[in-house]
Amino acid sequence: MVCQRDSVPAVEGEPRHQKVGPAMKRKSELPFDPQLFLSKVNGGQRISDYRKDQIVFQQGDPSDAAFYIQSGKAKKTVISEQGKEAVVALMDAGDFFGEGCLAGEVLRLSTVSALTKCTIARISKADITRVIHEEPAFAELFIAHLLARNSRVEEDLVDQLFNSSEKRLARTLLLLANFGKESRPEPIIAKVSQETLAEMIGTTRSRVSFFMNKFRKLGLIDYNGSIEVHSSLLNVVLRDQPQIKS
Repeated sequence: MVCQRDSVPAVEGEPRHQKVGPAMKRKSELPFDPQLFLSKVNGGQRISDYRKDQIVFQQGDPSDAAFYIQSGKAKKTVISEQGKEAVVALMDAGDFFGEGCLAGEVLRLSTVSALTKCTIARISKADITRVIHEEPAFAELFIAHLLARNSRVEEDLVDQLFNSSEKRLARTLLLLANFGKESRPEPIIAKVSQETLAEMIGTTRSRVSFFMNKFRKLGLIDYNGSIEVHSSLLNVVLRDQPQIKS
């Protein structure tokens, strides 16, 4: 059961200076107050709590609203006609998703579910369109989100094409732990199954298990149910990074 809430707690964070890649950096803080914004759309009443693994929307559902993650993490998956599932994006607090409705998307092209406990605001297409026109600060934030999302897609493509599954796993763990973002890192990741990690990086569970044990033996992570990521794992990602020549 989804619990409706009337208000949104403030999001706090401290700057972080470690660098992993352009899309892994959190966009600069803008003069935007989520609580103030949400109060202007339907009185701020469309805020819901989702438990871990609960679905926000499914592939094929009507595309009639965008969403804003107030807290927690979510994942976007796509299922093929043969039933194969792939994780195509990870999303964190401060991210929007479902914005395809603004570009004429009629049906959802993917499924979004909570990777951890989440608080998510649903914003109708009409409301978000109106606020983009009326609130310059929000428009600036939303454009920054779209640009960051585009950079992230390009980085993910490079990662998939050129990097080994070991590097892809290391990068995914760092993303889950918020390393390289301006918000405070969260070294201890809520329990994520090896099956889910395998779906995220496009490999098998056995390969994920092998590399997780390797990272643990090297002291890059602590892994005992929950995962604690150490900053030294950055070395796995930064080593021999592929370079794109223009």
